[in-house]
Amino acid sequence: MQSGGARRARFPTAARGHQLATLVILVTVAALSGCGGPDGGHSGEAGSPAEADRTRPSVADPTRIPDVAERFQRQIPADSRQVVAVYGDGRDSADSMVVLYTKRGSAWDRTRSWPAHNGKKGWTTDHREGDRRSPIGVFTLTDAGGVLADPGAGLPYTRSADFAAPRWWARSHWHDFDYVIAIDYNRVKGTPPNDPTRPEGDAKGGSIWLHMDHGSGTSACVSLSKPAMEYLLRTLDPNGHPVVVMGDRADLEAW
Repeated sequence: MQSGGARRARFPTAARGHQLATLVILVTVAALSGCGGPDGGHSGEAGSPAEADRTRPSVADPTRIPDVAERFQRQIPADSRQVVAVYGDGRDSADSMVVLYTKRGSAWDRTRSWPAHNGKKGWTTDHREGDRRSPIGVFTLTDAGGVLADPGAGLPYTRSADFAAPRWWARSHWHDFDYVIAIDYNRVKGTPPNDPTRPEGDAKGGSIWLHMDHGSGTSACVSLSKPAMEYLLRTLDPNGHPVVVMGDRADLEAW
């Protein structure tokens, strides 16, 4: 799959042109399969542009991300000043809350929060291709992109029509990838989010993104409203070394 600015090779015959078109379609669908699809089950709405606070984690120690166990706290890089925390409602739930924390001095400030969705079947500590569960863990956020023009992203942004969801998906999913932020799970940092390379192999899944919400669970990604995605794109800063801490509440709190 090529980013929006990549050159495409010319083929001297119509037959070779047809082969190239087929290959591009196959690679595009493979990269998108980790994130969307028309079969995500409905499990609540997540699209309000207003900041949501269904549940507010208690803040006992401002130097720590709330409701996140030490084993995950240790994985947050010392130089990270931005954490996107995804608090899943339950191990088998597709509903979650996304909270952006910004470090000021030694304290983490709760900056914004939004309702969200995760994998249709919930969460897992051993994500596999097609299991429809989002991976639990701490992952860096280094690259962004989408169908739409760059809204002023801090992270490197690749605009390309290759992000577009297949039109044989349900219409409600067509805009899922208008904006995406790659979660660095089984991918090569510094490449467009739709780069198909999976260093740990295809069986471990990949193409796990933050992307726009369609109102129900995903194949493994985390989805938010368009205003939430625009805010994150404009706010996340490579110099802040942003990471995502994600999982269901019970697993995130487990020591």
